[in-house]
Amino acid sequence: MNKLTKVGCSALCGSLAAISAANAGDLTVTGGADLTYFSNSGSNGNPIGMASAVTFAGTGELDNGWTYTMTIAEGDGVAYSASNLDISMGGLGKFNINQGNSGNGIVIYDNVLPTAWEEAHGAGLSGGVKTVAGVGTSDNIAYRLPKFLGTEIQVAYSFDVGSTDTADKATGTAGANNTTNRGYDATIKINPSLGTEILSGLNLYAGASVIEVYDNENQLEDKYEGVGAVTYALGPVEIGWMVSGTYDGTEAASTYHTYKNTGFGIAFNVNDDLSVSYGEYHSRKAGYESDMAQTGPRKVEINSWQAAYTMGGASFRVADVKADDVLWSSTNDQSATVVSLSLAF
Repeated sequence: MNKLTKVGCSALCGSLAAISAANAGDLTVTGGADLTYFSNSGSNGNPIGMASAVTFAGTGELDNGWTYTMTIAEGDGVAYSASNLDISMGGLGKFNINQGNSGNGIVIYDNVLPTAWEEAHGAGLSGGVKTVAGVGTSDNIAYRLPKFLGTEIQVAYSFDVGSTDTADKATGTAGANNTTNRGYDATIKINPSLGTEILSGLNLYAGASVIEVYDNENQLEDKYEGVGAVTYALGPVEIGWMVSGTYDGTEAASTYHTYKNTGFGIAFNVNDDLSVSYGEYHSRKAGYESDMAQTGPRKVEINSWQAAYTMGGASFRVADVKADDVLWSSTNDQSATVVSLSLAF
């Protein structure tokens, strides 16, 4: 990790004595590179890929003890990703102003299953599954209450769901044909250890989201999403189960408007460096609005075996993924093997 610390102006110009206290703070730069080999039964193209990312984080402190952190993320190819400002108010909790990097709202609990590397549907074959997103992928403001009795509660709000990266002194929208309006998310995480060691590894998650829709012409109603999960770790083993659902508000003929998801995961830490896992994710569509016969499969199933080995700043990961009825097609079963070398700095 490279760490850059601001220096006194006197070191740069003799006419200036020092930087004012309001400018005191630290700037850190972190990043990494990921090289993958992706062998997919559904593709004959180049299997070698690479991604890189760099994150800048500036921190500071106010006279009253409040602290703040400004984070700017750059994705692959030094492309701007998102920014967020985190304000920690001690016993009053935390505020976060976010430009849509999926760090707030229901999306943070879309899949909390234990894994050695990635989610089952995130290791190369998504299968077209439907996960919850809420306001987390849009410009939003979130407030997190102070943790009490092992409970963490957050509420998040978006002025216009779908808009991201709004510049200063400007307003942003999700586009000319935007049909969404405000969005509201609420999440809770509970660690009910009750002071016992046997329950210290138990975590309960729940979240809900409502997004306002005003396109009555196309029979769209408000969107609703929900998620619930439980994970339990005991020694080197962790297991988890989750369920989620989305209703996209589309009340039109010959259209599915509801998706139900279930997932299961188990991970085993062989030692401090090596871990292995197995995970499944099922996504089922429902709510067909036509009297016509429904054709094609209504369920996508994905399972993945994974292993990861870490040595310092380097991680070597392997995933074997199988997906049935990809994109809801009965003739589209796929399998893939992914090998990844990740380097952090």
